[in-house]
Amino acid sequence: MSGSTAGRHGSFRIIRMAIALLLCLTAGLMQSARAQRLPDFLGATPPAELFPGADRYGPPEGKPMVAKAYSGDRELGLVYLTSDVVNTRGYSSKPIDVLVALASDGRIAGAKLVEHHEPIVLIGIPQSKVDHFISGYVGLNFVDTPPRHGAPPPVDIVSGATVTLMVIGDSITRSAIAVARAHGVGKAARPAQAATARVQARTVDETPGEVRSWQALLDNGAVRQLRLSVADVNQAFRASGRDDAAAHAESRDEADAFIELYVAQVSAPAIGRSLLGETGWLRLKERLKPGQQAVLVAGGGLYSFKGSGYVRGGIFDRVEIVQHDAGFRFRDRDHQRLADIAAEGAPALREVALFVVPQDAPFDPVAPWRLQLMVQRVLSVSDKAFVTFDLDYALPDVYTRAAPASAGAAAGPATATPASQGPSSAGAAQADAPADEAPPELWRQIWNGKPLQIAILTAALAVLAGIFFFQDQLARRPLLHDRLRLAFLLFALFWIGWYGQAQLSVVNVLTFFSALRSDFRWDYFLMDPLVFILWCATAVSMVFWNRGAFCGWLCPFGALQELLNRAAKRLGVKQLQVPHGVNQRLSALKYIIFVLLFGYALYDLALAERLAEVEPFKTAIILRFARAWPFVLFAALLLAAGLFIERFYCRYLCPLGAALAIPARLRIFNWLKRYHDCGNPCQRCNHECPVQAIEPSGEINPNECIQCLHCQMLYHHDEKCPHLLQRKARRERRRAPPAEAAPQEVVMRRFPNPGDAGQPPAGA
Repeated sequence: MSGSTAGRHGSFRIIRMAIALLLCLTAGLMQSARAQRLPDFLGATPPAELFPGADRYGPPEGKPMVAKAYSGDRELGLVYLTSDVVNTRGYSSKPIDVLVALASDGRIAGAKLVEHHEPIVLIGIPQSKVDHFISGYVGLNFVDTPPRHGAPPPVDIVSGATVTLMVIGDSITRSAIAVARAHGVGKAARPAQAATARVQARTVDETPGEVRSWQALLDNGAVRQLRLSVADVNQAFRASGRDDAAAHAESRDEADAFIELYVAQVSAPAIGRSLLGETGWLRLKERLKPGQQAVLVAGGGLYSFKGSGYVRGGIFDRVEIVQHDAGFRFRDRDHQRLADIAAEGAPALREVALFVVPQDAPFDPVAPWRLQLMVQRVLSVSDKAFVTFDLDYALPDVYTRAAPASAGAAAGPATATPASQGPSSAGAAQADAPADEAPPELWRQIWNGKPLQIAILTAALAVLAGIFFFQDQLARRPLLHDRLRLAFLLFALFWIGWYGQAQLSVVNVLTFFSALRSDFRWDYFLMDPLVFILWCATAVSMVFWNRGAFCGWLCPFGALQELLNRAAKRLGVKQLQVPHGVNQRLSALKYIIFVLLFGYALYDLALAERLAEVEPFKTAIILRFARAWPFVLFAALLLAAGLFIERFYCRYLCPLGAALAIPARLRIFNWLKRYHDCGNPCQRCNHECPVQAIEPSGEINPNECIQCLHCQMLYHHDEKCPHLLQRKARRERRRAPPAEAAPQEVVMRRFPNPGDAGQPPAGA
């Protein structure tokens, strides 16, 4: 074993010993699982900051733990910590703690982010925008208007739907409903025995029934109407508390109809025959599956309930069906456009839509429900405001009948309705289940919202796998290899980094080990699909190609360094060749940085996350240099060093590269080919390797190799590789026939003495 190799292995033994030592030293410093921490945060938050007019808190009590807020002797409501109520966590696997003030009527009176551990997810969002997002929940009432799990957040995210903001919104929503139920706030304090009794006693009447006129349907409640004037909408925005939204009032006459909205449950045969006509009803009946319901929604006026942004395959985001504590929105596949309404005397309306209730939606045909209309107001290119209006609906008794007594007595509420009638009270029972008991599946919503991005990244990874599996064929074509690599670097920088915000970080590694020590759950890491897919691909690639697949091809900051270095070379910037011994010692710095970060993470993950700012990824990739000047200066200095020493940061300082290099030592394949005389005596690959990953002995150091395939291009290049040049020269000498020899050489062979050929002696 050469001295350099022995020295390198010795360095790794020291690093492994340092890791073990840090584990032992910090094992006794690990904190136990956190208990309810509401009292700690209340002491640091003035009451008036959450509840306007509040001057004191009561003692924290109850389960979930809450503290009452008072103004003098008058009770204003409850204050609680979201992480004490629901188990919604961020990408770091740590809770995102928000103090929420819940007024006595169920309205959110205030909310404040008090602690989080989300530097990677919150990486591109300034604190001011997070505070602005949270303040958008103030004034909302999820007790009276419960949202559906997985539905888009009711507050618009100005900078795009990031994981952290969606987790924050989900925790505020679900915790408000849970606290209201547990402590009897708002509607949650009022029993619903009457509605439950009605559900158990009635079912839809399936007889054809009488065809009625439009006015008769309005009179008996089969068709319900909501009329909003321009004045009503302007007043709603003024009452929302957003002055900027109130300032953008509708310019029409306030008496004009903003929208006239009608709704009817047309799956009841008598209502369906009246509104759709006999032919339309028969078509609907053929379309409906057993137990499935249908709703007709029609509207006129200035505002469209469908929305101008509606497209094929999309969702109708302006209307939602809400029943009990559950709700759902209609999609394109549930929708059928109608030209008009068949009932006698029906008005001519601009929009008439027939919606089929999705089979997986918890909808009871005889229980009351409401159509919630969302009215949006565009304030700027990146900001919108919303208010909602409810249109209550209950199927009139004339269209229902008594449920069979035997079914109700034998089976109870869950089977009070025949199977042909659908979920009925079983759906009601599901809807009455506490929303906070359902397992959080926010990650599913995020994945469903990014199908195109997931497909593009998956295709790019397939292309990269093809590059590696067929690297010999690619390396034999230097120009194609160079162009393909350049294209992939541009893709990594612009699409994965600046567009997809999928820059991996050492913090991902630290939080993964932190989750293993505490409450590991996969949904913590599924919150960002692009990051999750990249991590899976990186883990698999380390078995085949060490860390080079990510570091050399997929890392956006690495791509930025290499692209800038290419430009510098084109401009004639002289490259600095670091001596081998110095390079070897400097490359150990990144392992030291990683070990320190890992040790701090065992003690205090939040501190390790702050120290991880040694990575310039947040500044250069996520925030695109829109950050405080010290961070920008640090990133700029690293990139400037990379102009003279290619991938300076990757080679000497990157803790993520160190974290990936350690397990990559276990790889089971070695794809990079070498000749016997590589390193002895040939040193061309050693001198040309862009990151000096080739030892003078000719051995490739897998911990430093970025799989750029430059050495493989030289390996197959018969005009650059000295080994191939020698082989080529030997072949040419063996193949050269005597006839091809030069005339003078032929004469010399035949007549060693010039005089023998009848020629005058030389010099004569």
